[in-house]
Amino acid sequence: MSEASFYERMGGSETFALLAHRFYVAVAADPLLAPMYPAEDLAGAKERLQLFLEQYWGGPTTYQETRGHPRLRMRHAGFHIATPEHDAWLQCMHSAVIDLPIAEELKEELWTYFQYAAHSMKNSPDA
Repeated sequence: MSEASFYERMGGSETFALLAHRFYVAVAADPLLAPMYPAEDLAGAKERLQLFLEQYWGGPTTYQETRGHPRLRMRHAGFHIATPEHDAWLQCMHSAVIDLPIAEELKEELWTYFQYAAHSMKNSPDA
């Protein structure tokens, strides 16, 4: 019998949908990040984030099947991401993660990943 994947322990698609929803609610209200996300594409961005996270954490491979390899740095290269954007993104993600109805150790694992991922997306020097 195999151990449940992180995706399964998180509660599957429902939990990842909630995470993506909460994140983009925070992004839409953030004065630094909101301009990076066109309002007409927020639903698409939310879906892409959900699908990416599901695949990354052991769920369905729908993201790769529909969009190809994630190539996160390449996909974010067109955005100015320095410390202020990094910090704002992490703040939005933290607010999305903190109240998820999952075990604390799962939140900690998510948070560790998001800190690493946010740091790796920085592509601009600070002003």
